[in-house]
Amino acid sequence: MANLIATLRNAASGTGGPWRMRWLTGLAALIVGLSVCCAHAQPGARQSPALALDVQGKIANTNDAAHRTYHFNEAQLLALPVHTITTSTTWTPRSTFTGPRLADILKAVGAHGTQIELHTFDDYTYTVPVSDCERYGVIVAYSMNGQRLKLSDFGPLFLIYPRDAFPDELTGAVGDSKFVWQIKALIVK
Repeated sequence: MANLIATLRNAASGTGGPWRMRWLTGLAALIVGLSVCCAHAQPGARQSPALALDVQGKIANTNDAAHRTYHFNEAQLLALPVHTITTSTTWTPRSTFTGPRLADILKAVGAHGTQIELHTFDDYTYTVPVSDCERYGVIVAYSMNGQRLKLSDFGPLFLIYPRDAFPDELTGAVGDSKFVWQIKALIVK
């Protein structure tokens, strides 16, 4: 940028006329504009969605009657009892994950199904049995090692099982598939 300014000063004081100054000014504006544009296009510049969760399906309680949905906003999710699971996953070293139990979310909405279909921001869908809530104490984590999960690192919500406590049941392809990240919605079936 300093070289560009020096070039503009030299052009203004040297010969070449006003057309050269206008051309260089336009070039400088183009460079600055492209720099700003490219900065916004960087992957790190993408904002994570707000901490929220929509629950639909076989539920007794809704707060969006038009869509038969219970929409948890950030405050509502953070108000649920907080639990932690310290475990490793295929994608993370041993870490401490924090969030509400899936069972607490289902209780809040009055769920009465046997399966939960999870939907993610990257259009992945996976179904887990409701019985996993009691067997494993599954949590819907919003932080890992005290840091809020972002879209770029499994967030804003990541379904966590205590894999280290149940290695025979939760390791391998079948176990790995239960660890669903970037969750945005649940459908109780």
